[in-house]
Amino acid sequence: MVLLDFCRKHNCFSVKRGCESGNCGLCTVLLDGKPVLSCSTPIGRADGRAVDTLEGLEEEAKQFTGFFAAQGADQCGFCNPGYIVNIVALLRENPDPTDEEVLEYLSGNLCRCTGYQSQLRSIRNFLNSKKEGAPLNLEAGVYGEDIGKEWQDEHKSN
Repeated sequence: MVLLDFCRKHNCFSVKRGCESGNCGLCTVLLDGKPVLSCSTPIGRADGRAVDTLEGLEEEAKQFTGFFAAQGADQCGFCNPGYIVNIVALLRENPDPTDEEVLEYLSGNLCRCTGYQSQLRSIRNFLNSKKEGAPLNLEAGVYGEDIGKEWQDEHKSN
């Protein structure tokens, strides 16, 4: 049995079945804090180790996911759990990554709906929103200039 099947059997439905060959990132979970593709990870490798799925990372991911949605970075949402698990791992490892580091970290996540620029823009804007006076790239007329600013104002105390 692979870790993907174990997770789903235990009601962790954020772990999605996609390619089943370790190429799409839909099944990403954290194993001892590091992202792994659960479709190609034998369950025995997880024995005695910490396995985190999006269900267990919701509180940590909440601030980012709200921003992600407000920025319009998701389309159908099918790939979001894998992205979010990887983003949580990235920000734990590197709280202020460059765009190149973000793209490298997320390179294993496939999205059929976007050109990845909306996800990168959202991550960059999220990181910038945490810095005083940093610019927000909001693409006025597409998502509205006020979306990111409203979100930033609401979360300044956090």
